[in-house]
Amino acid sequence: MRRFGFALGDKMMKMIDIGANLTDPMFQGIYNGNAKHGPDLSHVLNRGWSGGLDKIIVTVGTLSDCGSAFDIVKNDERLYCTVGVHPTYCGQCETDPDAYFASLCHEIESHRDKVIAVGECGLDYDRLHFCEKDVQQRFFEKQLDLAEKYNLPLFLHCRNAHDDFIAILQRNLQRLPKRGVVHSFDGPLVAAETLIAAGFYIGLNGCSLKTEDNLAVVASIPDEWIMIETDSPWCEIRPSHAGSKYVKSKFPTVKKKEKWDPNSLIAGRCEPVMICQVLEVLAGVKKKSISELAAQYYNNTMKMFFSV
Repeated sequence: MRRFGFALGDKMMKMIDIGANLTDPMFQGIYNGNAKHGPDLSHVLNRGWSGGLDKIIVTVGTLSDCGSAFDIVKNDERLYCTVGVHPTYCGQCETDPDAYFASLCHEIESHRDKVIAVGECGLDYDRLHFCEKDVQQRFFEKQLDLAEKYNLPLFLHCRNAHDDFIAILQRNLQRLPKRGVVHSFDGPLVAAETLIAAGFYIGLNGCSLKTEDNLAVVASIPDEWIMIETDSPWCEIRPSHAGSKYVKSKFPTVKKKEKWDPNSLIAGRCEPVMICQVLEVLAGVKKKSISELAAQYYNNTMKMFFSV
């Protein structure tokens, strides 16, 4: 069981986690509304930095996330965030859409140095009990106005909705200055190829690597169009997942949340440091070196989100 550095020889590889839900209550020690331990986000971040992360993009999925997200990122030049509305939360926009979007604009304008993408936005037809299709579609397209207005890329979400998702993007392509990335991609290869042809990157995490079909898809996605992420505290690579056979990194872990230890991970809670496992699976599937892929994915991310 190795500790947290992810090195090749004497050289630490640099990685960027493009999607981490660090505002989630789990990082305050709260699980399903019950406090199990104290806040430990500082420990989580330190493990990530020690493990080779150079930057982390904190995912925002609703207006109410913005305050805590900016509190997290404000004093660290390695931390950035998105601003947008997750498809399952789009119902929040209906009461007063103009006021809601004015508030999103205010958050972007007030934190322009930290906001590097509009999102998480898109479509999610797996969870229509949270928000109906027509509402999701309407407010997904509305958020494209923000990308156009602020010259920002998109941080996109798509679950079981690829035809409608791609159709909305394609009819708006001319007004999307920087395209963006479809995070947590688990769709078919034809969807990935269509998105790439339109200029969108593909974000991969543990949920992208669950099945042998998933692995066949990611094996065929060109490396110059891939970014990596954890989607913490979700999307860990579990032993039952097809990709797990390529995982080499193991971390000190406690099984019970009440047994929290500052030097250990908590079973079932994904952390940014675990991004190395995503990289290991991709290296195994693609039969390429970890260092080669790490450098390519780092450069892809810098080009999209951090180039002047």
